[in-house]
Amino acid sequence: MKFVLEVKESKAAILMALLNDLPYVKTKPLSPYKAKVLEDLKVAVDELNQVFAGKIEARDADELLNEL
Repeated sequence: MKFVLEVKESKAAILMALLNDLPYVKTKPLSPYKAKVLEDLKVAVDELNQVFAGKIEARDADELLNEL
């Protein structure tokens, strides 16, 4: 099982030390770029789920491309 945790920078070293002491846990910090991509992907999936649920209206692809 994999987890993504958001931890204050001041507490990260303590948490990493604790997790590294557990023989059944592997840790690997994300780069700032990968963390941003992951967060953006989460937002996109949340918006798509809202469209499917009818809570927000989807935009037309032509409208999106014209905006770019």
